[in-house]
Amino acid sequence: MHRPPDVVTVDFAQRTGPVHGGATGMLYGLSDPGVPGDALLAGARPRTVAQKAPDGDQHPNGDALVIADGFFAAGGEEIVIYMQDVYSQWPYENRGIDDYVAKVDTMVRKVVRERPRDKEKFVWVPFNEPDSIWYQDWASAKEQFFSDWQAVFARIRSIDPGARIVGPNEADYNPGRLRDFLTWAKDAKCGAGNCLPDIMSWHELSRSRLADYRGHYEHYRQMERDLGIGPLPINIDEYGNRRDMSVPGQMIQWISLFEETKVDADMAYWTYAGNLDDHAVRTRQANGGWWLLKWYADLTGQTVEARPPQVDVADTVQAVAAIDESARRGTILVGGGSEPVRLDVSGLDPAVFGEQVDVLVSRTTWTGYEGDALLPPVVAARRTAVSGGGLRVDLPGGDVMAAYRVTIVPAGGGAPAPDAPWTVSVEAESATLHSAQVFAQDTTADPQLYATSGKRDVGAMNKVDSAVTFAVTVPRDGRYRLGIHQGANKVPGRHALFVDGALDQIVQYSATLGWTYRGRTDVELQLTAGTHQLSLRTSADGTNLLPGSDITLDRFDLTEAGAAERAAYPADEARLSGGARITRHGTGPAIVLGGGARATFFVAASEHGYYDLELDYRARETGGLRLLVDGREIPGLRAPRPGEASSRARVYLPAGISKVDVGGPAGLELRGLTTVRAGQADSAVHRVEAEQAPLAGAAQLVEVPATSGSNASGHAYVGQIGNGAGNTVTLPRPDGFGPGEYVLTVHYANAARNSGHPYNTDVISRFLDITETGGSTTRGVFRHTYAWDNFWPQATPITLTTEKGAIVLGNATAHGPNIDRLELARLVLEVDNRPRD
Repeated sequence: MHRPPDVVTVDFAQRTGPVHGGATGMLYGLSDPGVPGDALLAGARPRTVAQKAPDGDQHPNGDALVIADGFFAAGGEEIVIYMQDVYSQWPYENRGIDDYVAKVDTMVRKVVRERPRDKEKFVWVPFNEPDSIWYQDWASAKEQFFSDWQAVFARIRSIDPGARIVGPNEADYNPGRLRDFLTWAKDAKCGAGNCLPDIMSWHELSRSRLADYRGHYEHYRQMERDLGIGPLPINIDEYGNRRDMSVPGQMIQWISLFEETKVDADMAYWTYAGNLDDHAVRTRQANGGWWLLKWYADLTGQTVEARPPQVDVADTVQAVAAIDESARRGTILVGGGSEPVRLDVSGLDPAVFGEQVDVLVSRTTWTGYEGDALLPPVVAARRTAVSGGGLRVDLPGGDVMAAYRVTIVPAGGGAPAPDAPWTVSVEAESATLHSAQVFAQDTTADPQLYATSGKRDVGAMNKVDSAVTFAVTVPRDGRYRLGIHQGANKVPGRHALFVDGALDQIVQYSATLGWTYRGRTDVELQLTAGTHQLSLRTSADGTNLLPGSDITLDRFDLTEAGAAERAAYPADEARLSGGARITRHGTGPAIVLGGGARATFFVAASEHGYYDLELDYRARETGGLRLLVDGREIPGLRAPRPGEASSRARVYLPAGISKVDVGGPAGLELRGLTTVRAGQADSAVHRVEAEQAPLAGAAQLVEVPATSGSNASGHAYVGQIGNGAGNTVTLPRPDGFGPGEYVLTVHYANAARNSGHPYNTDVISRFLDITETGGSTTRGVFRHTYAWDNFWPQATPITLTTEKGAIVLGNATAHGPNIDRLELARLVLEVDNRPRD
């Protein structure tokens, strides 16, 4: 039975204003410098973040001043300071307005003193959710709120007359309270002016707000007109629920609302600081939701009218569309529904798009909160004539958690083609269960539950015969990757994977935050064409439970392997700066470089190791290419002669997102960047088990008991590092590792956290000072891994200047993480430049 599609109409002739790009701000999205990773942050490019008051006690990290440099370097524009987060309790302890004003004085003076050149980029929230905290009963508290607002406002402006103030920042849109406040504020005196905020703010924190927000926005704008104020810029500085974060099909609904109304908006902080509000995996890796944030950040030009089939109805298909005439590109972001979608596109001006266009459809879906996602595949592509400025694009249905990017550009070069590998998904609750149980996770009824595929999962895997068994039919002999969406409750664990009744391998799971805070674990299988029975079991021998085997299972994705080994980033995937521009002719799109022009790509690596970065271009003249990987220059690349050519660099990339910037000589036309995994080159990496390295001071070997599900290699690791200058691990330099640019990967564990907040998990990063004997020191940051014996790799760039100086890891002033293994790799192994006929 064919279901009728949801029809979204997109009219590229109806412009609705410049792309604002403010919908994916973040509350406590950042925690420490380098967490969750500079490239990951730059790719998502939030316009605003809301962070803790300087030196505040509410959370152990996320201080506005501490994260500022990294945020601004990544393209961020404004830091919203939650001033009451200076207090330690939630809800905030009320010690009286005099106590609070004194704290306000201290924090504002610190920002003015430490950031004199860019203090205007910090904006101040005097009160957070005053309708819920300190001033709940409006009838009795109204006058007190006005007085306290006046006192705090006046103190801020007395220190920084140009400071911008945000408010009233209530937990709900409260029209009566808001009208009272604005009526008072426009006539009241706060220093030299009135008491109106410079930026209006309130929160939209429930599923129903997907239906209510437009009404709130229109009501507020009418209130401004009635009162003769504004229009003020708006920041909805907390929005969404747990079930929305990381889910593309949910996030596109919020993004469409806020981009339509051209406001800033910050995702709510439900879990822990420093993971881009549940869009970052470990450090620097992206989940499926991150790619939607990145697509949104890529939008340029003007937004255009995109009409969904239902407006102001929660959990329905929604869209954002934009046109960049200079790039001759139209983009539609759409998702949120379970039915097939038909895009009825009109207004494609032939002067911009020509008579024939290439249409490419990419798809990103939910991969779990801690499940990484590589470059989204192109699932459909075609070259088609444009009739009367219109065309139709059909998108598949069935995945309510997915979002799609549809790109429309003038036809050029070879006809576009899909590149999605064969894949199939199976819900765990649909499998055959033995001594296991299905649990409901209804995120519609309770949006504060964490997202779950299919709204059900399988748990109670706590008996020796617990098993989940399912059939898959694969199209051909070969390698397949099984992605297991799982939750391990703050401990690592294991399952036995049986294929057709025989033990194939032991699956090692990483710890996650809880049973329903999903990660994804990938294992490789060799399968013959046809049907196979796959079974995940708590025991390999039917007698003994595997350690940590009580793990929830949500979904299984079986994908033909190989797709992760090569990825193409064509010209339209790049962000352009410095005068770079897209040109389109018979050979397809290219980026014209020269001078300060730059093309920036955000490339995804599936694992730590060496990759070939290949640039494809046509040069007008001989000259050097400038290639930077995460800000580190890769020497030796150049256009060898005028004409067609390619240049390649074999570079060590950490798993996750890397920012790649490309420049070139005048007139060079860059068609794109391709990454190819060069796994054979990983033999050049120097690896040492930490317990076999020289230890000093209190640093000591810890043997992992057999009852642990730990992923520590060699069944041991080193603990008690740091908290004193002498407590160190030393990595001797092997022959051939002389001066140069390197990457040091530390397999580490860190489960430090505060435990006082009622719902935020106050995780704490740990740091290591990495010192070359006779050289310099680099500080490495190591975010929380959920368990002290749950090891993740973390890469730190280092520059070595001596011939043989050993590398010493320690921390004189605080505890470092536990260390399992060390890997030292040259940043660049080889480069070559090849002319082509």
